[in-house]
Amino acid sequence: MTSNPTHGTERTDWPERSLDHVWYPYAQMRDMAPPVPVAGVEGTRIRLADGRELVDGTSSWWSACHGYRHPHIMEAVHRQLDVLPHVMLGGMTHEPVVRLGERLAAKAPGDLAHTMFTDSGSVAVEVALKMARQYWDNRGETQRDTFIAFENGYHGDTAGCMGVSDTYRDLRPRFTGLAHEHLTVPLPAEEGPCALERVLAEHGDRIAGVIIEPLIQGAGGMLVHSPKVLRRAADLAQAAGTLFIADEIATGFGRTGSLFACEQAGAEPDIMCLSKALTGGTMAMAATMATEQVFAGFHGDDESTALMHGPTFTGNPLAAAAANASLDLFETEPRVAQAAALEAQLTEELVPLGELPGVVDVRIKGAMGAVQVASDRHKDWMRHRFVEHGVWIRPLGDVVYVTPPLTLAAEDLSRLTDAMGRVVREAFA
Repeated sequence: MTSNPTHGTERTDWPERSLDHVWYPYAQMRDMAPPVPVAGVEGTRIRLADGRELVDGTSSWWSACHGYRHPHIMEAVHRQLDVLPHVMLGGMTHEPVVRLGERLAAKAPGDLAHTMFTDSGSVAVEVALKMARQYWDNRGETQRDTFIAFENGYHGDTAGCMGVSDTYRDLRPRFTGLAHEHLTVPLPAEEGPCALERVLAEHGDRIAGVIIEPLIQGAGGMLVHSPKVLRRAADLAQAAGTLFIADEIATGFGRTGSLFACEQAGAEPDIMCLSKALTGGTMAMAATMATEQVFAGFHGDDESTALMHGPTFTGNPLAAAAANASLDLFETEPRVAQAAALEAQLTEELVPLGELPGVVDVRIKGAMGAVQVASDRHKDWMRHRFVEHGVWIRPLGDVVYVTPPLTLAAEDLSRLTDAMGRVVREAFA
């Protein structure tokens, strides 16, 4: 028998091996600097392999809204693991997913009563696009094959998502045949003529849906728009007789200061996408919710009118248990109030940075603060400087931003904002 020198032992040189076989996201691997080696997490801290601790400024891409390893979520997942870690949802069901569907329906805006569960935000959007397209097809309106999206919007990296993500506009030619290009317009103003209204009037009978990131366009640069803009987009779409799709993957679960961003506008989507903080950052899960009207559009005599989608791990019990436990925390702990407190502190501590050399704009919405700088040429250097300052902040192009856990203490938020100011000053001195 061939011996395995690593069997039963834990090698300690894994940080040095980190680039050997792992393909990292959004990175030019040829000259990528070694990634930051993480050995553990607790609360709002990230512990590195060398023992240093970082204050988490990103919630691991907006997901760890309660911080890491919250005991209530951990206990729920451990309990579920002992009983039922996984079973297919094709022809079977289980209590955690039934309860989660009921609870989401009760909390979502409007009558979003029916949920298709998947395992990532991109897939949640893919399902939303398929759902909208087939809804019209089932109604005999087969010409409705086009979506309207917005400039600077981002809805995921998979094929269908690229077609409605303006952030992919320069890359779409590489994916001809995969990413169908849809219509893109600027966000409407709060009042007055707008491109969305014009395009809906010109192409309304072709439009399957209008998709938007409510209140914050994330990957497009942490751009913020008002609830009035969001409400107008919803009203125009629904007045034109098409479906309004809210991509709340990043904005859902307290990030903007309400459980869902659409609540601040009184907007009621026909379809809503969720992921990221759905399980409190514990594991992958996503959801695409639909109204009674949309759901009824798939009723028929055979499978030809059914929604044909079903990932292997759709609605898996472990993720459902984590999501239910996360919802418990929104009901028993003051997450929305914490988001409001973070917003007030971000406003106080980041707005003065607008006077620094090299700063173009400062944007704050809920528990999100962004400082746009004059160039993205320093972003990699800045990321490493932030680690040296004891914080984890990962600039997005020319935007230095934080989306910390909603549970972050005031003194730790000050550590983040102080580091932002120091590093921006150094970069543009």
